[in-house]
Amino acid sequence: MSKLKKILVRARRQVFSEMVGSNPSIFQGEGYDFIELREYMPGDDIRHIDWNITAKLQKPFIKIFREERELNVVIASVLNGSVYFGSHKFKQDIIAEVVALLGFSTLKNGDLLSSYIFTDKLESHKKPSKRIYQIHKSVEEILSFDALNKKVDFKFIADTLYRRLKRKSLILVVGDFFEIPDFKILAKKHEVIALIVRDHLEERPPKMGFSSLVDPESGAVLEGDFNSSSVDSYAKKVQEHDRELYRVFRKNKIRFTKVYTDANVSVALRRLFEGR
Repeated sequence: MSKLKKILVRARRQVFSEMVGSNPSIFQGEGYDFIELREYMPGDDIRHIDWNITAKLQKPFIKIFREERELNVVIASVLNGSVYFGSHKFKQDIIAEVVALLGFSTLKNGDLLSSYIFTDKLESHKKPSKRIYQIHKSVEEILSFDALNKKVDFKFIADTLYRRLKRKSLILVVGDFFEIPDFKILAKKHEVIALIVRDHLEERPPKMGFSSLVDPESGAVLEGDFNSSSVDSYAKKVQEHDRELYRVFRKNKIRFTKVYTDANVSVALRRLFEGR
């Protein structure tokens, strides 16, 4: 079985049997269609508290709604050179899995799905659709895309999505985010979620001694002694970068999660959308 078919079959099975279960939507909105009650969690909108149930049970409960109209779900895959890496699976393959899971979830909910592939330019765009073929084509394009020597331009991505998307949308941006994007304006108009795909080795590489490394974005060769000191210094810089990345996301009210190449993708997504 091809890699494409494995990803599609597994994603479809997880979405329609395992991932969502009896919940009709993993993308919960503020519409008028009441779904269920659940216990209040920090960060929930206090306007949705059911005071009668809260008084009876002596615990705060909120009402969960689903939007009456269909959501416009937009998946933007960022395929710069650094996604062509992975110790367990390539990050590019994990991005394809994420897109497959989100795509099938979107169509299961009866929502509109559109998808983009970005580098420092717009590489591909699929118009809003409810056809399963849309998912197949998007995943196939991601798997076959030549990401080496491609750079990322987050300003271009934010400007393009802001200009193109007239209707309020749920935008899911999938990439490794080794640059910090400015999605402030985009997040004021739309709901933006960042899915950070990483490999453990790029966050904490092993001691390699004297080695030659190739930058997958520029093709430049870096030679040096990657000893304990240099590796620790690099790992510290990655941690500092991620702290700042998380700070910016929280400031702009952008939800996010990190998915590693050795992780169960559906579990990571379920935790994000269930607010765990």
